[in-house]
Amino acid sequence: QVQLKESGGGSVQAGASLRLSCPASGRDFSLYLSTMAWFRQAPGKEREFVAASSARGRTTEYADFVRGRFTISRDNVKNILYLQMDNLSPEDTAVYRCAARTSQWISRSTDYDYWGQGTQVTVSS
Repeated sequence: QVQLKESGGGSVQAGASLRLSCPASGRDFSLYLSTMAWFRQAPGKEREFVAASSARGRTTEYADFVRGRFTISRDNVKNILYLQMDNLSPEDTAVYRCAARTSQWISRSTDYDYWGQGTQVTVSS
């Protein structure tokens, strides 16, 4: 069983930055060999793709709304996934969840094998 536990969310003003962390653990789990992603879900809206990093960190993808403001990264030694979010806006308010899949390919849909519980990000104007 793989466990993902997000942290780093909070309430901030527009224009501020936050860095989300997602430590991953589990028997035989390797962050290095897994494709990792961040999704978010705002109240009344569907879960949406934010960013992803393929297995071995070879490629990254971002949702269009990120517009260069967010950066996904990973520490393969510590088994931690990060999401650096800069220049936050009220539209970024949502619960952010990290996800992992054993496939080496990035998916923008929710077909990931493991999910964290999420961390709340609230941005006020």
